[in-house]
Amino acid sequence: MRIARDGRVRVAGDERGSATVAGACAIAALAGLVVLVLFVGAAVAARHHAQSAADLAALAAASALVLGEADPCAQADVIAGRAGAVVASCAPEDGDVVVSVDVYVELGLLGHRPARATARAGPVP
Repeated sequence: MRIARDGRVRVAGDERGSATVAGACAIAALAGLVVLVLFVGAAVAARHHAQSAADLAALAAASALVLGEADPCAQADVIAGRAGAVVASCAPEDGDVVVSVDVYVELGLLGHRPARATARAGPVP
C-alpha cells in the first residue's frame, strides 16, 4: 500500500493503464493483419494478371504458328511485354504453343516475387 501525493491510498497491484497496453497490442495486431491481407491481395491480383498475359501471349503465338511465321514465340514476347509480363518459357508442342509468363509483385520485406502462369493455345482440331 502506498500513499500518493494527493493523499489517496494506492494498492500495489493497481492495474490502471493496463487497458491502454492491451489496446495498443490489439491495434498492432490488427495493423499487421491488414498488411498481411494487402500482400495476399497483391499476390492474387498479380497471379490473375499473369494468367491474362499468358493467355494473350499463347493466343498470339498460336496465331503466328498457324500463319506460318518462323518464330511464333517472338509474337508471344511482344504481347506479354505489352501486358506487363515477361515470358519465362515458350515452346511449340504438337501444333499448340505453351507459354509461361512472370509478373513481378512487390511483397514488402519478401522483395519482388514472380507470379507465374502458363497457357496453351492452338488450332481447334
